[in-house]
Amino acid sequence: MGTSFNEQFDQHGAWRRQFALRLKLLSEWLRDHDLLDAAVEERLRRLETQIRSDKVMVAFVAEFSRGKSELINAIFFAGYKRRIMPASAGRTTMCPTELGYDGEVPPCLRLLPIETRLQPQPLMEWRAVPEKWVRFDLDVNDASQLAQAFEKVAEVRRVTTDEARALGFWHDEFPENNPLLGPDGKVEVPRWRHALINIAHPLLKQGLVILDTPGLNAIGAEPELTVNLIPQAHAVVFILAADTGVTKSDLAIWREHLISEGDSADARLVVLNKIDTMWDALRTPYEVQGEIERQRATSAQVLGLSESQVIPVSAQKGLLAKINEDAALLQASQLPVLERALSHGVMGHRRNILRASVAANIVSLRSEAARAIQIRRRDLAEQMMELKGLRGKNTSVIRQMRARIEQEQREFDVSGARVHAVRSVHLKLLREVLALLGTPALKQEMAELTAKLRQPGIKLGARKAYAQTFDRLRATLRQAADSSAEIQSMLTGTFRQLNAEYGFSLQAPREPDLVRFQRDLDLVERSHIQYLGMGNMFRLAQPEFADRLVRALATRLRVVYESALGELELWNKSAAAQLDAQLRERRRNFGRRLEAIERIQQAASGLDQRIAEIESQEAALSVLEAKLLELTGQLITVPEEESAPSEPLRMSA
Repeated sequence: MGTSFNEQFDQHGAWRRQFALRLKLLSEWLRDHDLLDAAVEERLRRLETQIRSDKVMVAFVAEFSRGKSELINAIFFAGYKRRIMPASAGRTTMCPTELGYDGEVPPCLRLLPIETRLQPQPLMEWRAVPEKWVRFDLDVNDASQLAQAFEKVAEVRRVTTDEARALGFWHDEFPENNPLLGPDGKVEVPRWRHALINIAHPLLKQGLVILDTPGLNAIGAEPELTVNLIPQAHAVVFILAADTGVTKSDLAIWREHLISEGDSADARLVVLNKIDTMWDALRTPYEVQGEIERQRATSAQVLGLSESQVIPVSAQKGLLAKINEDAALLQASQLPVLERALSHGVMGHRRNILRASVAANIVSLRSEAARAIQIRRRDLAEQMMELKGLRGKNTSVIRQMRARIEQEQREFDVSGARVHAVRSVHLKLLREVLALLGTPALKQEMAELTAKLRQPGIKLGARKAYAQTFDRLRATLRQAADSSAEIQSMLTGTFRQLNAEYGFSLQAPREPDLVRFQRDLDLVERSHIQYLGMGNMFRLAQPEFADRLVRALATRLRVVYESALGELELWNKSAAAQLDAQLRERRRNFGRRLEAIERIQQAASGLDQRIAEIESQEAALSVLEAKLLELTGQLITVPEEESAPSEPLRMSA
């Protein structure tokens, strides 16, 4: 049936482990050969962090009773031979639930009380306050205990309509979306705002994060879920019921909360679940399949997708087939078709992005290290010419040579002040750029947006306020890009002058690409504008809701700005590391030249011996360069066969 999502993800994990090992070997080799300057060390650190912390998030989104939790059970937890996520009638996920793995945290379920909605802090800030979460320890080897613990994400509590309104679950303007009013005048709302499940499932250990979201009413009440978590997921699986097709509430979720513009086709999959409800013993399999295909075509048309993005599945039968190892039923459930779409779409796309990013960083790292080797090679060539020029010369000429080297050394020491002046000017200009993207500037922008959204009345001008804010953010980013271009031009000219005056081989590092962060801003803006549909205009009339939305925006923008700042800082380190490396190598070169002259003065055979040593060192540099190409080449192109898992993925249940 081809490679399943589980197998493909296991291969991705194996590739990451292999890469991390090779990266460690490269780091040790560079350190052993004194090629690990500040810029190279920073690139290695970033690569290691990127590989270790790389996550692949798959978000499952659906209205209630579409079989979403059952689908998660079928794809990820069938190895436990039972349901793990609550999926029985009347028992469903009521709060957004993230399943992932953190080796520094014991296996546990952490639940954030719904009352935290009454406070302005966004989810990202609550994550940093573990004492506010209710924690339950988990036994990953006890399937029954796991399933029992996970049922807590389905817990509800009964509240008055006033309480429900304050928590964001009751809207007088949209009575059709409100929860049912009970005889006691109360309604059910989720007991928990957010759930974090930390378990050592093989896929989760390798970086998979599963986001299980509740229905429309719960999604709309949590802006951070819609504008941050779902848009940043690497794949979104939207689940419909095959017997009903696209309902009004399904369409509302799709249009208001799922951003499809500009996304890869593989990143958005629609599952037409519960096709087993259409299986009919009184009709031929051909007729049943024809009806499923018609429902598939209709759903694709309503959602504006190609039919290939709509996959008919029976999650329940797929889970049953995996538990009973029934190949025929598994085939009929069409679950393997969905797993292949996830594996080739999500994993293939994610691996390509990660490898492209890794390759770009390794090429830069190789250039930094190769430049140091070239400096050493040039210095050896100068020494060789100098020493060969001494052949047949008398003691007086050799003394003159020593005096000339000492004079050059004194002049070079004076040049150190010039180099420090260059660095000082560069740092001053860089600080001005960093200030444009710093936290104070971002806080000021968010304060202005908050003030506009807090104005009385329905926020029909909210879109305009957001558009103006993002126009200013993009202008700031363009200003930072223009300033960095000016600094780059200054560095290029200054480096050229230093090369001419002092024989350096400085080369201005590649200018940071700030344009890609403008694209990130566009994505953030799109997710927020999508959220500002008429359905949320009335919510924006509540100051606390507007504040929560802006805090969610600030959380995501901070990530974009910090990434841009990181690029600028690495650019600065690359320039500074070159200056430091060439100053250090030149000082060593003077020391080696004076040492050679001294040895020649003491022994007649010293000249030929030193020339032989330099020839040997030149040969060693060629070996060093070849090894650098070999080690970095292995990191750029990892053979596919090395990515294959050594054994099939197994679950210890």
